[in-house]
Amino acid sequence: MPMQLEGFTCRHGALRLLCSEMKSTATGVTAMDTVANDDAAQPPQHIPLGAELRSRYDSVMDRVAKAAARVGRRPSDIVVVAVTKYASMEQVRELIAFGHEHLGENRVQQLVQRAALVDEQMLRRRERPTAAQDGSTPTVRWHLIGTLQRNKVKKAVEIARLVHSVDSLRLAEEIQDCCQKRTEPVDVLVEVNVSGERSKHGVAPAAARHVVEMIDTMIHLRARGLMCMAPEGQTGALGEAETRRIFTRCHELFEEICTARTGMSANGLRFDILSMGMSDDFEIAIECGANMVRIGSAIFGDHATRELETDSPAND
Repeated sequence: MPMQLEGFTCRHGALRLLCSEMKSTATGVTAMDTVANDDAAQPPQHIPLGAELRSRYDSVMDRVAKAAARVGRRPSDIVVVAVTKYASMEQVRELIAFGHEHLGENRVQQLVQRAALVDEQMLRRRERPTAAQDGSTPTVRWHLIGTLQRNKVKKAVEIARLVHSVDSLRLAEEIQDCCQKRTEPVDVLVEVNVSGERSKHGVAPAAARHVVEMIDTMIHLRARGLMCMAPEGQTGALGEAETRRIFTRCHELFEEICTARTGMSANGLRFDILSMGMSDDFEIAIECGANMVRIGSAIFGDHATRELETDSPAND
């Protein structure tokens, strides 16, 4: 299985950041000089900005590196998708200034709004270069990680670099129909409901390979891997054991599909992404084989305030 994810590799420097555990006493500093005047009102004091956000971010990257090392993997093999669901735009700007590329949203409406604001920021950077800038513009890659309603597909695929939540063949067919005029296929992950919970979306494990094979026949989609979520309401040692069991089973399923597709890479069919793990369980996910994790509150804080209205229920 190729470990260097085409089009999704994180900045190696960011993942090499090894630091001590995050200290909660860090104080905020101003955002990037180029966008310092964008917001007239100061955000609430409880939102971590500047130094505190940096400390949280570095701590997460340190934990990613250590989890990878425990199972003999390289930190650079793990892509961290920073979930901005409850982050303020100031925090998003700060994270981009740190050099982080991969951002994720749960809801299509907020994805559209966030992406527009980030694009505006990038334009301002190009129009107002400062002595501290080298003329380059940060790269931002958007991921849609939440449930995708079929009536929101068109908007989603215009922005998202990767859709993590294709939870049915019907949704895949809807994406195919909406992308007839695209010159490049949409990269997607098949969401698998490994735990079998009724509250979760996703195809049954037994159906995952079939759905992947059907997507392979669609010229406007490209199945890049699998996504799953840990069971809900699990705590303590028993909860960790169950989470590890679910992630291990998804990794086994991922490997089974990879094996079945051996040789297909020569035809341009890459299946190399396993998206598992969020703020509470990403270390377990990495130890179980995930090469993409979705992290929100561990980076932005438990009390980050959402600035934008959203449109549909989804997962974080």
